[in-house]
Amino acid sequence: MQPTFPPLLQGQPARAGEDPFERAKAMAALGCDGGTILHAIQADRLRVAVVLAPELSLRDAMAMLPLCAVGFQNALGALAPPEVAVHLTWDGEIRVNGARCGYLRAAASVNDPDAVPDWLVIGWEVALMQVGQAPGETPDVTALHEEGCADLSPVSLVESWSRHMLSWLHRWEEEGNAPLHAEWMGLVQGVGEDVSQGGISGTFLGTDDRFGMLIRTNETTHLVPMTTLLEESR
Repeated sequence: MQPTFPPLLQGQPARAGEDPFERAKAMAALGCDGGTILHAIQADRLRVAVVLAPELSLRDAMAMLPLCAVGFQNALGALAPPEVAVHLTWDGEIRVNGARCGYLRAAASVNDPDAVPDWLVIGWEVALMQVGQAPGETPDVTALHEEGCADLSPVSLVESWSRHMLSWLHRWEEEGNAPLHAEWMGLVQGVGEDVSQGGISGTFLGTDDRFGMLIRTNETTHLVPMTTLLEESR
């Protein structure tokens, strides 16, 4: 059974053994339509990537990373049992009941924050079950099955994420960063704690209005832009 997607989005499964994120980047470079979703549903993990075609600078377009993350949190929060807590980290980790369960990633056709990219790909991966490990063996790493989500359908999760993501995208287009920023900051862990990011160590104060990380050191407050999370596009 393959996921079905709302209008404006079109999905296709990745080929056997293929990484949807890498496939999405290749398709984007060849000029595929924005809104194309690649997905791979395996026994132990679920991987998804979406191709976007921003019409604004990369610096502003990076709002799509927290937007897709919030969409995932909303989707899993709606499908999982109520006792399952889903949070995020600034650099893209997905945490379920406090343990790392997945992550988000991003790549674009350019790395200049002021340039308008031809394409932007956001991918996410979540562990469905832990293979070769006994439950509790790695307390800082988990999977959905171990956290009470054994009955959760991966197809339903992909479909729910696409709807939540699209809903947030429409709201972002109408209202800008502010509502998304408020929702995201309510889910991001680590504010007020010591962090090391972008070669800077200090206290995580929160983020600016473009989702950049603010780190306070003894001397000053530093800004680590979200564009620093971009992966190299080969």
